Amino acid sequence: MKYRNVYIAATSQHVGKTTSTLGLVAAFKERGLNVGYCKPVGQKYLHVDNKIVDKDTVLFADLLNLDIEPTIHSPVIFNRGVTKKYIENPEMYGDIKKNIVHASQILSKKHEIVVYEGTGHPGVGSVGNVSNADVAKLLDAYVVMVVEGGIGSTIDQLNLCCSLFREQNVPIIGVIVNKVKEEYLDKVAYYLEKKFSEMNLPLLGCIPYDKSLAYPLMKTIASTINASVIMNEDHLNNKVADYLAGSLTDLEKIDKLEDILMVVSSRRGNEAITRLEVLKKTRNIEQETPLAGIVVTGTEKLEGKIVEYAEKYKVPVLRTFLDTYEVVLKISRIEVKININTPWKIQRAIELIKTNVDHEKILERLT
Repeated sequence: MKYRNVYIAATSQHVGKTTSTLGLVAAFKERGLNVGYCKPVGQKYLHVDNKIVDKDTVLFADLLNLDIEPTIHSPVIFNRGVTKKYIENPEMYGDIKKNIVHASQILSKKHEIVVYEGTGHPGVGSVGNVSNADVAKLLDAYVVMVVEGGIGSTIDQLNLCCSLFREQNVPIIGVIVNKVKEEYLDKVAYYLEKKFSEMNLPLLGCIPYDKSLAYPLMKTIASTINASVIMNEDHLNNKVADYLAGSLTDLEKIDKLEDILMVVSSRRGNEAITRLEVLKKTRNIEQETPLAGIVVTGTEKLEGKIVEYAEKYKVPVLRTFLDTYEVVLKISRIEVKININTPWKIQRAIELIKTNVDHEKILERLT
């Protein structure tokens, strides 16, 4: 059976497009459908076989067992610096709309249903006349809108962002509300469903906020604080669930002492490790180390207990000349996306969408 194209858009960046797309693709595949995927307009890219591909596209290669063809699965890349160049000389980029339509035609022939993942907020891509609304119109797709959980702000953002799609007469078949605090799920679902029905926008599901999807990797920490790796570089894919800063006075406040980032000055490193070892014994922590990594601030030479600990447990150690406050501030502002180095996030995203979104309602509207 053939289904209409579906386009996953969102009210802004970091709201949950990739999470929702992963979950829907997996759910459709589980139902036995032949599913295709495309990121029509990308911004951040990777090199795959010497070709440029949007980084989100790489996530779907294993999931769908596909060989990535950039012109089909990632036809347009608007990376940093392209805006001014495009305005000056759009001809050098060729007919980008034609490239998107060409990709769609090939995918439609191969698959029963094709899921297209949008980019940023609805207006992204407007410089090349390929905003999310423009692209959805080109693809003759129906749109699923993803918005961050809340009530008043959610409705306001949704109404604003839907206007571009209304302008293009692109149907929005429903809304997924993401990152809803678990204790407010029922209340948010009740009020949003009531208001969305007035707006003729079906509520497709409310997804509870899952803190684990926001865990960064140590390599992300290193990049964010511009740190050098001084020990155990091959363990930078460790995930960071929480952090302890300064004198570690908050150790007792940590509910789950696991995958912790220690941020400590070089002067107090040995003292911090001693306290950590005592706490491990008193809490009967079974894993070898509760640390995902260590960030050392200050200029003193690193030696003694902290070095021995890192060597023994293969804990990655970063060195930065920022102070502890600056490190914590930068870490707290990290926006983390699902990627191929975070397989636990991929699986969790799929579970969340499978459990909390009405896939049947989506498919009914795509027939």
